Amino acid sequence: MASKDNEKAKKVAEFIENFKKQTEVLVTDVFPQKVLDIEDIYQKMIAEKLSDVHADINIPVPEPFYPEGGEPATKKRKVGANGSDSASAAVPTGTPVLVFPGGQVRTNSYIHKWAEDVKPLIMDLMEHANMVKMWISFLIPKIEDGNNFGVSIQEDTMAEARQVETESATYLDQLSRYYISRAKIITKIAKYPHVEDYRQTIRELDEKQIVCLRLMLCEMRNQYASLHDIIHKNMDKIKKPRSGNSENLY
Repeated sequence: MASKDNEKAKKVAEFIENFKKQTEVLVTDVFPQKVLDIEDIYQKMIAEKLSDVHADINIPVPEPFYPEGGEPATKKRKVGANGSDSASAAVPTGTPVLVFPGGQVRTNSYIHKWAEDVKPLIMDLMEHANMVKMWISFLIPKIEDGNNFGVSIQEDTMAEARQVETESATYLDQLSRYYISRAKIITKIAKYPHVEDYRQTIRELDEKQIVCLRLMLCEMRNQYASLHDIIHKNMDKIKKPRSGNSENLY
């Protein structure tokens, strides 16, 4: 039994050492490349016109419907000899109910394409922030009295990584909420096809979403750069928090 426990402990220790090496390479090599890659995508996105985001809504506006033999309400009613209205000019009763006569109402392909490009970057950021958080936790020494300045630097950096992880999760939530909001407005357009404000709401929502995607890229680029910068400047204290080094946290 003891030999099995020793074998498990050895495997865990090997995992931790490999994890620390992988994460250090991640911070020193991968993070700078991520900054450049995201910046490239960001520049491509902002170079495109905001008007390109508009997509056709495949729900036509139906023609006004009047009862058989009726006339539009704009025509004057005939007044009889006794002063009563003639029944020959009926008031229009609305339009026929439509069941998506043009077929499927598709998502905005322009936004969907950009969202699919951004989503893997969000997932990477979440994973990388989590790795940094765990990497630093493995480097934290046992609790002792005094000489804890380096440990405070580790804790501050962990807090930064934890904040990045939390914010990146909200990006995914924003993506899903956009599709839900757009679907609700589409159903309103199908129910009230004559109301132009609903159609304008879709255009405004699509423009807002592409701006949000741009902001996500900008924030992710900055988060990678910030994590790389703070870790690079304080690498000695993060790896050896109780060395003789007394440099301050940048």
